[in-house]
Amino acid sequence: MNESQEVRGDVVTSYENAPTHTITAGGVTFAYRELGPQSAVPVVFLNHLAAVLDNWDPRVVDGIAARRRVITFDNRGVGASTGSTPRTIQAMAKDAVTFIRALGFERVDLHGFSMGGMIAQVIAQTEPQLVRKLMLTGTGPAGGEGIKNVTRLSHLDTVRGLLTLQDPRQFLFFTRTANGRRAGKEFLARLKERTADRDKSISPISYNNQLKAIHRWGLEQPHDLSVIHQPVLVANGESDRMVPSKNSTDLAGRVPNSKLVIYPDAGHGGIFQFHQQFVKTALEFLERE
Repeated sequence: MNESQEVRGDVVTSYENAPTHTITAGGVTFAYRELGPQSAVPVVFLNHLAAVLDNWDPRVVDGIAARRRVITFDNRGVGASTGSTPRTIQAMAKDAVTFIRALGFERVDLHGFSMGGMIAQVIAQTEPQLVRKLMLTGTGPAGGEGIKNVTRLSHLDTVRGLLTLQDPRQFLFFTRTANGRRAGKEFLARLKERTADRDKSISPISYNNQLKAIHRWGLEQPHDLSVIHQPVLVANGESDRMVPSKNSTDLAGRVPNSKLVIYPDAGHGGIFQFHQQFVKTALEFLERE
């Protein structure tokens, strides 16, 4: 790896080499990583079901961190962060705000993928002054169609993965076409690029609590998303099985200031399959005045 990919001066430019830090706030010690130039408004990444720091696609993180300060973190009870994982998206949003404020930020951009996108929506509704722009990927609104089925699908595809000796994300995140299969293998290989100082995987109890939170989100009454006035970028694959793609269309239609991007022959992990296109779109969106 050449120096330009790794560290320029004291700026970390590669997620593979970003050190893991901790900060304690609200009785929780949060594990996080930070990279990219010290831009005024950082982009905070909010992660998906069962995910820890090492589950972010390094191409997406590095691509955005080439021009923006990026912060990834483990929420309460996840990976190397302490405490017990809440059973509601609303409580997870509160914890995320506690973490963001502990770092001293008064304004951030949020990138929420899947469950993280649900958390991001709540933060935008409850702490609007904290959020400048939102990127909601592979996600859906409260009460969205099919979201309550995430638990069943996750269990089914975990068993399917065990039976076929494959990672469940190959089924959950990608289509079963030749393109989808190849994209899935490439994504899973990228997640292994970091070899030192890897995060702890999620505990079964935390995973179960997250499933309960997503199930509750799927059963909630729809929220009034017209109160989200920030610019919002919504992106997904056209064939998302986990959070059906029509939720992305619904979300974009209900937020006043939104842009919708749908990737062809792609599933829940569309932004990882089309990482080059997504990074370009994301940077244009974040940098637009």
